[in-house]
Amino acid sequence: MRILWIAVPLAVLAFAVRAERVDIPPAGLKKLATHIVVGDVKAVYSRSEQKGRYEYTHHVAEVRVKTVEKGEGLAANGLVYVRYWRKHWIAASAPPPGTAGHRGLPKQGETLRIYLARNKYDGATKDNNDGGFNVVFPNGFERIS
Repeated sequence: MRILWIAVPLAVLAFAVRAERVDIPPAGLKKLATHIVVGDVKAVYSRSEQKGRYEYTHHVAEVRVKTVEKGEGLAANGLVYVRYWRKHWIAASAPPPGTAGHRGLPKQGETLRIYLARNKYDGATKDNNDGGFNVVFPNGFERIS
């Protein structure tokens, strides 16, 4: 009986991990991104909503641009607001296979390279045509040491 207490949670965890999207390698991120910036995270704003058995948290990070590595319309010392999301299963049952959203979420004060998609497929959203900067899904944040 004791083995079941260990085996069942491990099996559930292994199932959930297999459902996650794999990280896109740096060359793939660069190809998918319309813009790549290195900048400092000045603030993070979040909003949550419940849809079905998930709680979705939508985030916007305010980033002070240090350098622009790809893309037009952004400049050093300017601000860019970048969008990303996470979801959390809130039901008592095990979650179905699927992703939990972006990974490597930024914190205020961090310096990051951020891969962005504007008016183009971002790795998750096909109809990204509103002019906003979506972080490339699922791992469009790269920490700078």
